[in-house]
Amino acid sequence: MIPVRNVGEFTREGEKTTLHVPKFKSPWMLKWLIPPRRSKQFRIHLDEMGSKVWDLIDGVKDTKEICRRMKETMPSEPEKADALDLRITEFLRRLYKNRFIVFK
Repeated sequence: MIPVRNVGEFTREGEKTTLHVPKFKSPWMLKWLIPPRRSKQFRIHLDEMGSKVWDLIDGVKDTKEICRRMKETMPSEPEKADALDLRITEFLRRLYKNRFIVFK
């Protein structure tokens, strides 16, 4: 499965990424349901590992390739490699569940 980003805006602060997700998609809802001077977006802060995975999501690499690249950037003991795969796939599952990515 190949993950594709579904969030248009994000910022980088050092090694961490912040996703900017609109609270509402409809312009009239933004206008009438959000008070003035309030943010029209949710900010989702990713940790360093989540930011690295987010950078690898480009619509070309599949989940296996993303796991392999993460193992290269984070060398560890062989028995921890399986735990790293589980953590990455769980992170991708949560991104999908919250509609921050889609799979093709």
